[in-house]
Amino acid sequence: MVHSLPERRAYAGDRKVLPAHDGLSLAADAFPGDGPGALLAHGFGQTRQAWTATQQRLAAAGCSSLAWDVRGHGQSGRNPEASRYSGEQFVADVVTAAQALGPQPVLVGASMGGLTGLLAQARHRVFSALVLVDITPRWEASGVERILGFMSAHPEGFDSYEHAAEQIAAYLPHRREKKTPAQLAHLLTARPDGRLGWHWDPRLLSEFIPDTHGLHDLLDDACRDLDVPVLLVSGGRSDLVTARTVEHFLELAPHARHVQLPHATHMVAGDDNDAFTDTLLHFLSDLPAPTAAHGDPR
Repeated sequence: MVHSLPERRAYAGDRKVLPAHDGLSLAADAFPGDGPGALLAHGFGQTRQAWTATQQRLAAAGCSSLAWDVRGHGQSGRNPEASRYSGEQFVADVVTAAQALGPQPVLVGASMGGLTGLLAQARHRVFSALVLVDITPRWEASGVERILGFMSAHPEGFDSYEHAAEQIAAYLPHRREKKTPAQLAHLLTARPDGRLGWHWDPRLLSEFIPDTHGLHDLLDDACRDLDVPVLLVSGGRSDLVTARTVEHFLELAPHARHVQLPHATHMVAGDDNDAFTDTLLHFLSDLPAPTAAHGDPR
């Protein structure tokens, strides 16, 4: 049984390296536990550290979990020049990560992580439940344009951590505190010219993003086919997921639950991590007992 409100303690995860289907190395953090295994898939432009606070509380509640840097992000490998980034690679990596955690984990997927998780479930039936974090099979184009506009706005990089923090604060004005250099360390990498660049491969913008166009029908079919418990957690201030897109999703998957966190934007777990993790833990506590126990992540 998952305890919905665990005590606050510091739990440390284990660094893992997962071999992808094509030999690329994927960096991961695994937390052991006996409860439902949670596979945490971050959004485009993020890293596995987006889930660290949630993983610590999951560990306190007895849940094993695994979060990984998606290919081309963070400490995971980047595609060689001859290998174009494609949606199929990302879906295959979700399956690889799920198998590393254990049989039939629960997917917790934010934005891109939720979309690739949905497709992985439709094709491979790897999850016992899904938690979609501010993502639906249809989304508002203006929200996507705003996100991609920020991600493509600084091709020259940043001259300091302070410069990067100022730009992030302007993009996320609802966040009260600027990020410190320590908080930015996993988001930025030193470039040969001495400037700081984003941790993700710039080729993703020209290769992976166009490959996601035209996915709406496939995602609609994936939602209609869902036969496991599903939770949608949306941000009340999100410009990507709105009442219109939520209504469409619930028509496709009428058994799904929907919880809106009123003060969160598209960055749900980052904006209100306590409320998000409370919601996740309550959902996990209501799931039926697994047919086989989840052991420590391998």
